[in-house]
Amino acid sequence: MIVVNADIKADRKSNPRGTMVAMRRRIGRRSGAALAVAAFGILSGCGGASRPIKYYQLSLPGVIAPATTTPPVPVTIVVRRLLASTLYRDRRLVYSVGNQQMGTYEYERWVGPPSELIQGVFLGELRASGHYSGVYTPEGKAGGDYALHGRLYEFAEHDSGSNLVARLTMDLELSDTQTGATVWRRYYTHDEPVSAKTVPDVVAALDRNVQLAANDVAAGLEQYFATHPIK
Repeated sequence: MIVVNADIKADRKSNPRGTMVAMRRRIGRRSGAALAVAAFGILSGCGGASRPIKYYQLSLPGVIAPATTTPPVPVTIVVRRLLASTLYRDRRLVYSVGNQQMGTYEYERWVGPPSELIQGVFLGELRASGHYSGVYTPEGKAGGDYALHGRLYEFAEHDSGSNLVARLTMDLELSDTQTGATVWRRYYTHDEPVSAKTVPDVVAALDRNVQLAANDVAAGLEQYFATHPIK
């Protein structure tokens, strides 16, 4: 049995149209309140504390060239950014399991794309050596006598199941910008041991690997120009 309030009965007899309007308003207010509560619940669920993103960078060599009595090689070198797959143009840290499976960390990222960060380390290492008249990026020096460039193949945490390493693999070339000829080439691949299974330890191992590569490149170029003096 449905019971109707006596006041509403009286209102219906005296002003049936006004009574229906009032009832619609009450229902509207209740529906609006219900929607507001539902919306608040949805927003509260979405507005929970999210996991913070952590950023990492590579160590840059010193910019002051060592004191030396040997005059620098009278050439300028332009250090270009390494070519890389889409995976390494992103800033997320990459991991690999075995030889095929790869993925990225969602909340662990580099401050810039790895190819750009490695370019900065190579640039700093060659400048700090003091062996050349100038070392630039393409944005800082148009042309140059030689260009250091190459391709980045792997820059990632690598888990083979038995050990965890920081792997860096790349192909580098030094080209004569006037002739386009490749005068020096180096294929670099190295697995740097990771001291513990944490992301900061992996980053530290990747950083050490890049420093080793930069030293290797600097030594290789120095040897090339020593055996191929500029006339």
